[in-house]
Amino acid sequence: MRVYGIKTCGSVKKALKFFKEHNIEYDFVDFKKEPASCEKIDFWIEKVGVDTLLNTRGTKYRTLKLKELNLDDSGKREWLCKENLLIKRPVIELDNGEVIVGFDEEKYKNLFA
Repeated sequence: MRVYGIKTCGSVKKALKFFKEHNIEYDFVDFKKEPASCEKIDFWIEKVGVDTLLNTRGTKYRTLKLKELNLDDSGKREWLCKENLLIKRPVIELDNGEVIVGFDEEKYKNLFA
């Protein structure tokens, strides 16, 4: 399992803490050190949809004033490729190809614990 995000993100911290407490092994990929490629983003969009992947509640989204642009899906994808901090975190890739976005303790308990 691979966990993508940034170490300073609250949701990522919660997810990593959950995995540690439940002795679940994972590889962590930091967007700041290893930005996600457009191919990777396309794969995630295919799995969960662009609206699930785009973090519309984050500082970066507000700073860039993206809401005012009324982006269509391809515009949203373009911004996700350009600016990884717009990706809702964490993004988790399971070994079976499933992708999970965000931290939801109940969902994690059902899936992992």
